[in-house]
Amino acid sequence: MKNRSGEKIKLASIDELLGVVNEESAMEIEISKIHPFKNHPFKVLDDEKMQDLVESVRINGVLTPVLLRMDDNEEYEMVSGHRRMHAAQLAGLTTIPAIVRELSDDDAIVAMVDANIQREELLPSEKAFAYKMKFDAMKRKAGRPTKENEGQDVPNLTTDIIGETEGISGRQVKRFIRLTELIPELLDLVDNKKVQFTVAVDISYIDKEVQKWIYEYICDTGFIKPKQIATLRNQLNDGPINQIQMLSIFNNCVMAKKVSRSLTFSEKKLTKYFPDDYTAKDMEQVIESLLEKWMQEHSC
Repeated sequence: MKNRSGEKIKLASIDELLGVVNEESAMEIEISKIHPFKNHPFKVLDDEKMQDLVESVRINGVLTPVLLRMDDNEEYEMVSGHRRMHAAQLAGLTTIPAIVRELSDDDAIVAMVDANIQREELLPSEKAFAYKMKFDAMKRKAGRPTKENEGQDVPNLTTDIIGETEGISGRQVKRFIRLTELIPELLDLVDNKKVQFTVAVDISYIDKEVQKWIYEYICDTGFIKPKQIATLRNQLNDGPINQIQMLSIFNNCVMAKKVSRSLTFSEKKLTKYFPDDYTAKDMEQVIESLLEKWMQEHSC
């Protein structure tokens, strides 16, 4: 199909994002023959931004081709462009401009993640599963078997490479990947900002059954504190516990807060220790000086 004017500019953006070579060109593909990428981690929402995209598609069409690959049934799997295709469907289009490329499963995963991970306002869960998919794909491409043992740290080499391309540290990539070990209910709380990211990472090292108890506790109380999870993990290092014991640990952490104390001296009590011409400020300074001396004498 002959390129329309401006096509080179549109393909340049694909070049930067997906590494499309010069020989590739877009063609119109029937949307009915395209299915989503398997286990695609990025959500396609019918929100205000989607409505803006639909309106743009109605007026201008789909300006940037989507990236597809052929499947075993001679149909197409979407690699990059799920939101654009959804907008095209809502706008009433039956075809969409696309670039079709031969990609292995792992190459397709890396391309799919790289094309989407820089989007604004991604949820923690979206980043978590995207980084996990890319991490596993990169390990397989390097010929290293994926480690399935729960709780095992991922090698720094791969996470550092991923982090470098995303502008974050490899350690932060590892933290995001840890979120995939959370039960779905807790991960939803992270997405909704009801559980802190760092606390969620700590919870991810805890057994799934205990995670369910933690979720119930949060539903009942409306909160979970970092100290509660840290204390719980220390206790779990000594052996398994039941739900009642966990609740006791959490309650003790909350009750351990210092109780507010107040102390008041009446004017009658104070004036007998000071000359008549001493003001309240004068008396306060003397008392503070004496207390400071007392503290120094009794300090270890």
